[in-house]
Amino acid sequence: MEMLSNQSTDFSITHRIPVSIIMALGLAAAALGQADKPARPLAATTPRVPAFGIELPDDARTQLRAHTDALGQAIDALARQHADTPPLLHHLPDVQVYHKAVDWALNHRIFFKPSELKTAEELLVAGSERAAQLASGKTPWTRATGLVVRGYVSRLDDSVQPYGLVIPQSVSTDPWRKRRLDVWLHGRDNKLSELKFIQQRRTSAGQFTPPDTIVLHPYGRFCNAFKFAGEVDVFEALAHAKKQYSVDNNRVSIRGFSMGGGGCWHLGTHFAGDWVAVAPGAGFAESLEYLGLARKNAMPPAHEQALWGFYDATKYAGNLFNTATVAYSGQIDKQKQAADIMARHLADEGLALYHVIGPNTGHKYHPAAKAEINERINAAAAKGRNPVPSEVRLVTRTLRYNRQAWVRVDGLDAHWEPARIKARIADNERVELTTENVSRLVLSMPSGLCPLRPDGHPTVVIDGDELTGARVLTDRSWESLFVNALGKWRAVGRFEFASLAKRPGLQGPIDDAFMDRFLMIRPTGKAMTLLAAQWTEAQLGQALSDWELQFRGKPLIKDDIDLTAADIADCNLILWGDPKSNSAIARVIDQLPLKWNETTVKLGQAEAESTTHAPVLIFPNPLNPKRYVVLNSGFTFSRFGHSSNATQTPKLPDWALADMRQPYNAGNPDCIAAAGFFSERWQPQKAE
Repeated sequence: MEMLSNQSTDFSITHRIPVSIIMALGLAAAALGQADKPARPLAATTPRVPAFGIELPDDARTQLRAHTDALGQAIDALARQHADTPPLLHHLPDVQVYHKAVDWALNHRIFFKPSELKTAEELLVAGSERAAQLASGKTPWTRATGLVVRGYVSRLDDSVQPYGLVIPQSVSTDPWRKRRLDVWLHGRDNKLSELKFIQQRRTSAGQFTPPDTIVLHPYGRFCNAFKFAGEVDVFEALAHAKKQYSVDNNRVSIRGFSMGGGGCWHLGTHFAGDWVAVAPGAGFAESLEYLGLARKNAMPPAHEQALWGFYDATKYAGNLFNTATVAYSGQIDKQKQAADIMARHLADEGLALYHVIGPNTGHKYHPAAKAEINERINAAAAKGRNPVPSEVRLVTRTLRYNRQAWVRVDGLDAHWEPARIKARIADNERVELTTENVSRLVLSMPSGLCPLRPDGHPTVVIDGDELTGARVLTDRSWESLFVNALGKWRAVGRFEFASLAKRPGLQGPIDDAFMDRFLMIRPTGKAMTLLAAQWTEAQLGQALSDWELQFRGKPLIKDDIDLTAADIADCNLILWGDPKSNSAIARVIDQLPLKWNETTVKLGQAEAESTTHAPVLIFPNPLNPKRYVVLNSGFTFSRFGHSSNATQTPKLPDWALADMRQPYNAGNPDCIAAAGFFSERWQPQKAE
């Protein structure tokens, strides 16, 4: 089977990929019909993140490159040696993370101080030591206690990502006992390269090290407040750690400070039912008030405001009903605003936030406050999480975040409006729910944990409609599905659809496609116009650059003529170009809600000249409706990597018409002629 490519990119010339590099990637200018470079940039320029570091002495760079390449060759040899030994090959990423840390620091020029040269050599020594051990069929670091660096391969882009662990000494004598695990989210650092992160994880245990507890430090793919690919990294690292160590799933907590506090508010509210406790420190919880946008008269377009419903923790505050929450702020820290606004929104939900405040303290932990936080989180962890609580609350605005405990939303009446469920197990024969803005829901209790009677069908009352649920199974598991049609609920055996419908993982917006495995498909044919060819080249180049720099991986990429059935089955397809230049677009164009020819591009009531405008959209792939197809877009907030993490929110909804004559920035309204959301049936709605 043909291998996908995530080819290397050289960032040593400029923060954008020049034409020569694009050609090296296989995007030949002649194939696009390009004759000359455009008169001005077609992608907006912003400060590179991470910024360029210091210049290394030539001899030091040459020596470091030689040592790095030697470790790379050893890794290649290990891959060949253990190709037929999966248990050993599985540990190769534990070596690769050391190589990547130095290799990428060299390639991206992100050494920021001379002492990092010594750090690089130390990491190469550590990586080489592991490589030699793995060559001998040994993996002693997997049984080590104390500070341990591990790595895994991400499903998103096949990149190797690092994470750190603090392994308690007790694991050495009792490794099989299930232990508590704390997730710690780091603060903002625009210079947090893999090199710096791994060195921190080799030398510092961090803020909190509870006794007999595994502490997980995700990298979060750099500096994005653990959103989007950073969010995926937290859960991929957690899943990988659970495979390596014995973890008690009912005693997993999450904490963080500053940017990590913002990530903790986000992951804590969106996945509240998964945590035994949530302990955010400082940070931010939403965009509007934190950034002062109304006060500055800097409100973004309506669709961007609606998309604050993707990540604003304030809009998900009610989910904290499902876990224990202890917030912290320094008394004189400006980021105390996050806990204060969360307290207001929690009060609206009938909840009172427990807020520990460090007296006369700025942006750091006060020692006494830190001790109190530990005491309270330790108490919650000792009790453990109840995976099937008698009462559950679920608040969401998107099917991306559709589950709390045993309650799951499968359909909404309208995305980006508040959706709510209150559910309770009234007794061992009856479950009662009230809902708002919900069209389909699932009640699901895992094996051995359903408290309902196993010898009958429980009664389920939804918004006053009394229904008969599915039978509880003999393994004490239970699952029932329900649909709301014309204001009445009914029980169903399965969900059936006469046409496309927004469903979990297939609900948009554009950025959602980059939270699962994706594949960039570049065109090899001649574009409709010269401007279209130039614009496609610029945007594809920018998207490849942005992902590598800001999300620390190389996107998988293929020519349109090399697209396979396996790719279609397994990947969200990111298609670049137009129906003339990209054969993959030509295959699906007639099944998209889009009219696009050499004179016109029209989506719903929005229409523009195709000589000057290009469609940008997300839609279920007509070739595989279980995956997305995206036209002409990478992640939409890429021009905001240098700004506050609170600005790193989706900038475009489900579709837009982009003006190819402007230096493109999805967050700049001047670049967008029209934009809008698809309906719950994936039909165009009124554009802005």
